[in-house]
Amino acid sequence: MLIAQAIKVPVEYLRHKRLDWSLFINAGGMPSSHSAMMSAVTTSIGLHIGWDNPVFILAVAISLIVVYDATNIRRQAGLHAERINQIVNGIVSDHNLPKEEIDNLREVLGHSPGEATVGVLLGIVVSLVFFLLMSVN
Repeated sequence: MLIAQAIKVPVEYLRHKRLDWSLFINAGGMPSSHSAMMSAVTTSIGLHIGWDNPVFILAVAISLIVVYDATNIRRQAGLHAERINQIVNGIVSDHNLPKEEIDNLREVLGHSPGEATVGVLLGIVVSLVFFLLMSVN
C-alpha cells in the first residue's frame, strides 16, 4: 500500500506536470493502493498457506469486494461530488456569494478500472518479490 501511495506522486507529475504531495495520503489516483494492498495480502496468503485453503478463498472474496467498491461505489461518489461542486459553484457565481465560505467536496474518491488493475498487479508483484526474498535463506 505504501509503495502504491508513493507511486501516485510521480505518476501525477508525469500526467499533469504538477507535484501533489497530498496524493501520498489521499484516496484515488493511479495506482489503487487499496487494490494493491488486498491483492498483496491475498497473494501472500496463497503463497504461505496454499491456494486451496479456505482462508485464501475468503481473501479473494474480500479483495473482490474492495476492488468493486473502489471502481464502482467510491468512483460514483466522486462523480456525484463533482456534479454537486458544479451546481454549488454555479449558485455562488450567479448570486455573487463569497466563494471563500464554500468548501468543495472531494471529487477523487474512487478509481478507474485501469487504476485498480494496476494496483492489483502491483500488489501481486510486490508480494511475489517479498516471498522470493524471504525464501532465499
